[in-house]
Amino acid sequence: MVLLQCFTQPSALITQSFPWERRRTMMLTPNERERYDRQIMIQDIGVEGQEKLKRSRVLVAGAGGLGSPIAFYLTAAGIGTIRLIDHDQVTLSNLNRQILHWEQDIGRKKTDSAATKLSHLNSGVTLEAIAETITEENVSELVRGCDVIVDAMDNLPTRYVLNRCAVEKKIPFFHGAVSGFEGRVMTILPGKTACLRCMYRGPFPQGKFPVIGVAPALVGVIQATEVIKYLVGIGKLLTNRLLIYDGLELTFTELTIHKNPDCDHCGSGVTTESQRAQR
Repeated sequence: MVLLQCFTQPSALITQSFPWERRRTMMLTPNERERYDRQIMIQDIGVEGQEKLKRSRVLVAGAGGLGSPIAFYLTAAGIGTIRLIDHDQVTLSNLNRQILHWEQDIGRKKTDSAATKLSHLNSGVTLEAIAETITEENVSELVRGCDVIVDAMDNLPTRYVLNRCAVEKKIPFFHGAVSGFEGRVMTILPGKTACLRCMYRGPFPQGKFPVIGVAPALVGVIQATEVIKYLVGIGKLLTNRLLIYDGLELTFTELTIHKNPDCDHCGSGVTTESQRAQR
């Protein structure tokens, strides 16, 4: 049976007991060997790789346009635990791109709506649904115990909060963003590669932005692919590389991103959590 845990306060993560160590030693059941047979057949994955996925705990920050395909395909792939975080409720204008939410879900918490669909897709995955806004004050608690963080947000300030936390805690961070028919993806390994702040500078974009559903669908699937590769330990990741997708021209462009030695998240300009609290 699926273990569906819904929290409304981040402090619940402290009091809730999770079977982390037990999960890290679990082997595949006969049912799981049959379910994942086609991906176990991939030489680079095999049974050992599938067991790595089962032992993994992934945080998906955002249950909207990007979060929907990310969470869907990670659930289908057999990630052991997926922690979904989103403070918002489903609205009619979400439905052109947020495929985990349907007309009957309007008004529901996105985390609850998404977790319901995902639990029906794969009852062997533990889903932790947290209806919270990610802030500087609670982000450390929200990411606790997770092996990776997937950026499925729709605003740069929150992305920066996640990026800084990922860098400080050395948790791999998988960035994705969309606008219109376009999208971009980059994988960040703290201490080894350029981070999100190394790449983005200048003022924060304000207000609502245009998007068609196929853009986050494609970008989200690429992010999910990167997560699976990292957790299994295979392939070449999009580290220090920004992949840009143009759906109208149907092109993929790759830019090299250099680590900024003066970056205030990962370089010499970094400030610690305690220093920020004193400001």
